[in-house]
Amino acid sequence: MKKHLKQLTIIILATALALSSSAQQERSIDLNSAILEADSLLFDVGFNRCDIQLLDTLISEEFSFYHDQSGFTESKDEFIRSVENGLCKLPYKALRVMDEEDSSIFPMRKDGEIYGAIQHGEHRFYALENNQQKFLTSIAQFTHVWVIENHAWKLRTVLSYDHYELVKKGSESGRFVDDEATNNWR
Repeated sequence: MKKHLKQLTIIILATALALSSSAQQERSIDLNSAILEADSLLFDVGFNRCDIQLLDTLISEEFSFYHDQSGFTESKDEFIRSVENGLCKLPYKALRVMDEEDSSIFPMRKDGEIYGAIQHGEHRFYALENNQQKFLTSIAQFTHVWVIENHAWKLRTVLSYDHYELVKKGSESGRFVDDEATNNWR
């Protein structure tokens, strides 16, 4: 009888562990989807299309932005003004592209409940001039801290670093300044 009870206990524990693992994987998938959706709205609509109203809804009031080339932006209003009066008024259309497969998302919990997430990845920035083919202008690393505020995901902190500026229009590598240098290398 004790042997059967012990086996039954092991089976129950293993089943509970498997169900718990499955639920955690499901929550992880839900978290990834939520963060990737928020990222897409922020960049595909807010950044790429300059939808300032959408940016305003996706950014936390406690927002801070650290950029390795342009410095520190300490407020949501300052950041939104810089996008509206800078990025959105460039002589070309700026585009940000991120490969979702290269994005890592890590949950942040308090008392077992998810309250935020850290997103890390690499993104590429392109320019589109006069409806011509877009060309790569830079590559950078990013780390975003997303938090849940009033039941919605908000971007709280941005680290944008390791910018790699490309020299030649249309070059993915940026290693050679011109075609002559490329030809001499061969």
